[in-house]
Formats: sequence, C-alpha cells, structure tokens
Amino acid sequence: MTAEAYTPTKEQEAIIVHEGHAFVRACPGAGKTRTMVERARQMLSESWDRRGVAFLSFTNAAVEELEGRLRSFGVLPSPLFPSFIGTFDKFLWQFLITPFGVDGCSQPPRLVPDKSDWEVRPYEVAQALKLKHFNRATGAFLPDKAVDTGFAPKNGPGAWETTARGMIARARSKGYLDFEDVRDCVATRLADKLFAARLGAALSARFREIVVDEAQDCNPADLEIIEWLRGSGITVKVVCDPNQAIYAFRGGVTDELLNFAKSFGEADQLPMSGNFRSSPAICAAISQLRPPSTRGAPDQAVGRHKDEAAPVYILSYGGTGVPAAIGARFQTLAAGLGIAPAQAPVLAATWASAGSAVGRALPDAGNDKTLLLAEAVMAFHFSFAAGNRREALTRLHRVVLQVRGIISNAGDYTAHVTANGRDDGRWRPEIIAVGQALKVVAGESVDDWLKRARLLLGTSLVGTSTIGQRLRANKDLESVLAEVSPTALPAKAIHAVKGLEFPAVCVVLTVKKAGDILGVLTGSVTDPDTIEEARKIYVGASRAERLLAIATPKRRAAGLKAILDAGGCNAEILAL
Repeated sequence: MTAEAYTPTKEQEAIIVHEGHAFVRACPGAGKTRTMVERARQMLSESWDRRGVAFLSFTNAAVEELEGRLRSFGVLPSPLFPSFIGTFDKFLWQFLITPFGVDGCSQPPRLVPDKSDWEVRPYEVAQALKLKHFNRATGAFLPDKAVDTGFAPKNGPGAWETTARGMIARARSKGYLDFEDVRDCVATRLADKLFAARLGAALSARFREIVVDEAQDCNPADLEIIEWLRGSGITVKVVCDPNQAIYAFRGGVTDELLNFAKSFGEADQLPMSGNFRSSPAICAAISQLRPPSTRGAPDQAVGRHKDEAAPVYILSYGGTGVPAAIGARFQTLAAGLGIAPAQAPVLAATWASAGSAVGRALPDAGNDKTLLLAEAVMAFHFSFAAGNRREALTRLHRVVLQVRGIISNAGDYTAHVTANGRDDGRWRPEIIAVGQALKVVAGESVDDWLKRARLLLGTSLVGTSTIGQRLRANKDLESVLAEVSPTALPAKAIHAVKGLEFPAVCVVLTVKKAGDILGVLTGSVTDPDTIEEARKIYVGASRAERLLAIATPKRRAAGLKAILDAGGCNAEILAL
C-alpha cells in the first residue's frame, strides 16, 4: 500500500483527526502503524503549531519498525528535533534523568541495563546470586525472586544482603542506574509537585502530542507517568491490545490498563478493528487464541491477503521434547506458497524451544566459557540471516571479555564498557574480526577450532589462569559448532518479534505448557502466569500474514483443533 493509495477506514480516519486524548484498542493487523503515520503527517504539516510529536513504544524492534515506516512515508523531519521517537525507557532517561542527575551523587548518570544481573557473592566459594534477588532500596533478600536458585544458606542470607547493600550504595555513588532505578527516581521527582509542574510545562512546550504504542506493556509506574503527561497539557494517545500483554516479568499490567481506559471519556475510547495483515484462517485462529471472556467479535481479514485460502496447520508431534521435524515440515509448507526460509520464523516462548524445532538444540552453556564463546560465534554468523546483528555482536564482545578475564561475569559487561569509555562502539571492528576469524571451517575438527580460539584470545589475558584453563575441551562443543544451513529457518523467542510481521509463522507449544494453555483457551484455567503463557501464543500467531502453523503435542492436537473450529477457522492437523 503506497502513501498515494492509502484510504483510511472510518475507524482509522476517526483516530487520524481526533484532537484530544485517546485510548485506542486495536486488534492485530489493524493498521495502527499506518494510522499513526497519517496522524503524524497531519500534525506536522500544520504550520500554526511548531511543537513536535513523540512516539514511544516498549521494545527496540517495535520502535525500529515504526521509525522505518515513518521515514519511508516521508513524515519525520530531518533533523528530528523537536519530535522524538524511541522506547519509553529512553524517553524517561533523556527527559527525566539525564538533565537532573542522580540525587545525592555528583557523577553524571550512566545507564547500566544489566545491573540486575550483577553477581552477589560475599566470598569466593559462596553461591552466587543476582542483584535482582534483592530489594533495591533495602538490600533485603527476596525469596520469591530466587526460587529457581536453590538458595538455602545454613546461617541465612545476611552475608549476601550485606554484600548487596554495598553494591547498591557503590553503584549509586557512581550514578549507575538500570531501568528499575530510573522508575524509582522518576517517581521521587514527580512526587515533588512543584518540580513536576515545571517539568510538565517544559515538555508541553516541546511536544504537542505523545503517542504511547504497545501500551499493554506498561507497568503501573508507567501508567502513572502517562497520567502525569496527560495532566501536564500534552495530548496523549494510548494505543494497545490488552491481549498482547506478555511482560509480567517487568511488572506489566492488564486489569490496571483496562481500569486506566475508563479514565478516558467515552468519545475518547476509540476502536481499531479489521485485520489488514492476515488471511481469513489466521484471523479466525487468533480470535480463538484469546481467553473466552476477551474474544468478542472475530477479527475480519480486510487486507491484501483476504483471499488467501491456506488453512492453519496444527503440526502434531510425539515424544516429550520439541523435535526438529517441526521445522522441516513447516519449511515444506512455506516453500509450497513460495515463501523463503528467512521470512518463515519458528517462534516459541523461549529461544531454546524454537531452536530445537529447527534442529538447533543446544546444551546449557552455564558458565563454561568454551560453550559460551562457541554459542556467541555461531549466533554472530547466524544473525546475518536471522537479524539481531547488534545483539549478536554485543554478546560476542561480552564473552570475549569474560574469556580474557576483563570481566568476571555477564552482569559486569555494561558497567565495564561505560566506565572505560567504550560505549561509543570503538570495540566493534576488533570483535567483528574475532567473529570472522572463528567462523567454523568446513571439515575442521572441534579440537582444531578450539586450538584456533585459544591462539586468538590467549595473548591478552588478565589473571593467572591459562587460556587452556579458561577454554577447556567440552563434549558438547561439537553440537554447538554444527554448521547452520543458509536455507535454515530463523528461530526466535516470541518476545523478540513483538511489533513485527512475517509471511509465514510457526508457533511451538511445548509438552510442559500446552495442556495449561489450552485450559486458558477453554476457560478452565485462570492462573495469571498461565494466562500470560497463552498470550505469548496469541502474540506469536498474530505475526503471520499468509501461513500459520501451530506445533503441539499430539495428545493436544484434537483439543486445539476443536478450539479453532469453534471460531470458524479452517484448521488441518498434520502428524509429524
């Protein structure tokens, strides 16, 4: 659809011309990105108001997709000022943290996103915990945050709490903040009514309107900030699909968001229906992948794929694990529609499950530096086909620093890079060279690859241990270094594809989760954690344009088909 050919629906037009606050509830594929483009075009073309527009979302992928669309349609000015586009976190950092510093600290604030993964270890042989296992204000141990660690010290957590408090205090003195600290700092600032009023007035003078996309990913603190912006004289548009709320791990909300919607007037609560992305079968399927109480009217296919006749395939697999046969069968289905492998990702709640489905099952590397390095090298090369190159390069850099002994664990990475002035990316050429030098060579043995890695990284070590002690032989190394075919399907975690779309998608339900997820879809399971697991399947499936496959254990296949059939979905079971 070109800019000249664009004809908005009545619902889209109502949003484009709506001048006041708005709470927009959009179904998947409703064209919200294009609608926001046209809203921005209208506002930025009006010469009587030279203030900017801010577009905020909650993942880099969603922001990059939105920015790309805005630029491709010639909407964003160059330079961008006074407008803004970025994540909600970036907005808070730029406008509420950086200009004012950190209370009680003379150092400029530095963002350390991996601070919660810093290791808390009171003495060398003690069990290591993470900083996220402790209350950031008091240093008290949080048992519910550490249930998977098996932490049960004989004399209690006191020594770890003392260490955590020291780490928190030192980080504060240096101005090291992560996004949890940012929320706390912002809350403190906005509690100062005079300060909040002055800052609100300044932002109102710069921004005419702020659009918060993917608002289902807000946490309660975010909603309070949005309400403050709304009360500061800035028009706020909140765009969301509550059924896509899959960020409970960062305090995401659902009921709170729906209550927040009620604070908007009836005329300011605007719907966006009609799916411009997906085929009729996919539209019917994703409507049924919501809990019964939230289904409402089924989505209607109204876009360029409205005549696509392909059914939704249920790939029924046996056994207790996720088999590679899933990816093989899905690739055949995609090829039958002329869809290239790079445009047909396999998605799951975790990358490990998705990887298994495409034949890339990997061992748990744990703290083994040999496996960590091999995984990072393979991810670096695979990223050229699967995307996420920046993340893969950062991961390789982090592991190289661990091997060299410059940092002791992954949680130290950002603090080291920032403290040493390397956050400008000067390290990238060297790490690209490392990745290229350690590419797997056809016919090379695992031992030969390991020998090359030791020679390459063994010349700049910190500490007394040798490179052989750091990069030890490991029986699982061969499986990690298995060459990835250039025609392989991408494997991605569902969180990584929010805001994206693909011609074909396969979503994997695991043996462990499938039964409870189907329970959510029949209304028999109401546990909040399980409901979020079900939402992940909904999010993944709703990325599909022409072809959707859902892989499920064979004992669940008939139940899933019954759920989809009830919504009029053309679903077909294929046994693997």
